[in-house]
Amino acid sequence: MPKKRPVATALAGALCLVTTACADSSTGKADDTGDNAPAAAAESGYPVTLDNCGVPERFTKAPSRVVTMNGASVAEVSTLLALGLGDRIVANQQSYGMSEVAGRAKAIKALPTGGVKLNDAYDIPREAMIGLRPDLVLSTTSYGFDEKNGFATREQLKEVGAGSYVSPQGCDQDTSRMTIADSYTLLRDMGRIFNVSDRAEKLITASRKNIADVSAKVKDDKQPKVMVLFSNMTMGGNDFSSVVAKGIYNDILAKAGARNAFASASKTSFADLSKEKVAATDVDALVVIGYNDPDPAAYAKKLLKEFPQWPAAKNNKYVALSDSMYLGPSNDLAVGKIARMLHPDRF
Repeated sequence: MPKKRPVATALAGALCLVTTACADSSTGKADDTGDNAPAAAAESGYPVTLDNCGVPERFTKAPSRVVTMNGASVAEVSTLLALGLGDRIVANQQSYGMSEVAGRAKAIKALPTGGVKLNDAYDIPREAMIGLRPDLVLSTTSYGFDEKNGFATREQLKEVGAGSYVSPQGCDQDTSRMTIADSYTLLRDMGRIFNVSDRAEKLITASRKNIADVSAKVKDDKQPKVMVLFSNMTMGGNDFSSVVAKGIYNDILAKAGARNAFASASKTSFADLSKEKVAATDVDALVVIGYNDPDPAAYAKKLLKEFPQWPAAKNNKYVALSDSMYLGPSNDLAVGKIARMLHPDRF
């Protein structure tokens, strides 16, 4: 398992200014760089400029040598795979080992890693990054471009012809405001960068429809209080330091007809709770997220036995999930699985 710092970054991450794709000029049109530029741009979709964390990134063609940094995330690599862009990846440091999407974990495992020696943050140091000759580097948060951590900065990457991208809500590393809409922003931005916006929009449309269908079925039911936490993970000093308080998780719960039992326990993404605090809270159901844990369901069952007073224990209400609860292209799967666990009579 990665050390505490990179894990907490992604989970608090998990994941600023929301990145948006925009035209290269203030008029909303591609810039003219020659007699045939307007026609060529219309045909190719380039140039494309993103204002990403206040840094303008300009692309004149689709990247072909992409590096995805670790960040304890799979949002970026999963998004590329969902868009059919796996062949553009020359080095991927993201892995999860499990997924709600059939075949995704295997596909991620099969990607090249670049054969580099990782630093203490389990990620790609500056010299190794430059040696990979990337034309695009993706990082979950700005942490991955911080010179103090031994990483190549965005300026240094630009000097060697590489673009860079920080995923939505990653500019200031505060993911407490993240929603499902940020997953769509990531899809749209990658669609623009690689000129596959049609694929991105199809995925977004399908996800929105799936979520809307589920939400419509459960909207009139009572909203159970759900505890969301990571299995067998410690990020603080108390017995329960990986309990979700805010972030994309709460948006997923709301769409599934539920609410977070510990939403007020912290102003940040995660709460660090004592066993007494957890025991004193009515928990109607558990959502256990497996991160490098081969059996998160076993952890859920252990908690239900430990707190038999919970309604969740009395009714055996839990679901074990993995990457669909994060920023990424598959949040609709989490919404569906949670809703079916909580409101089985509606399906």
